[in-house]
Amino acid sequence: MQRSLFAALAGALFGAGLLVSGMMDTAKVQGWLDVFGAWDPTLAFVMGGAMVPMAVAWRIAARRQTSVLGTALPAMPAQRLDSGLIGGSVMFGAGWALVGLCPGPAMAATLLNGTSGLVFLLAMLAGMVATPALRRALTARGDTAWTSAR
Repeated sequence: MQRSLFAALAGALFGAGLLVSGMMDTAKVQGWLDVFGAWDPTLAFVMGGAMVPMAVAWRIAARRQTSVLGTALPAMPAQRLDSGLIGGSVMFGAGWALVGLCPGPAMAATLLNGTSGLVFLLAMLAGMVATPALRRALTARGDTAWTSAR
């Protein structure tokens, strides 16, 4: 019960932050990504505002064995730059630039963006479901360039 309450509070805070910052406004996000056109630099403050507390949180987490709720903390992610990370980042960025949404804002904006938001959310979920099968197929074929495990 306590864990669910904290998850709901964290999700509500995240969603409120997305709404207040403008991250659910696809035109604003696309303006941020349009560096050679009508560039809107205001989301740089959102990014910076997210990176600073996250850097502090990673430093605190590195010194702890358990979370505030007493559950085990997950292992720190590997810090390696490989083709899977680069390829995934390029695809994520391209999708973000084309649509103006990434997974968090897409879920939060589904109710606000009507049919187009729902179509994007369904397409995103289909890609998430298809990725493990594609990774297995590429690995079976011997192509390991895009199959590094996350």
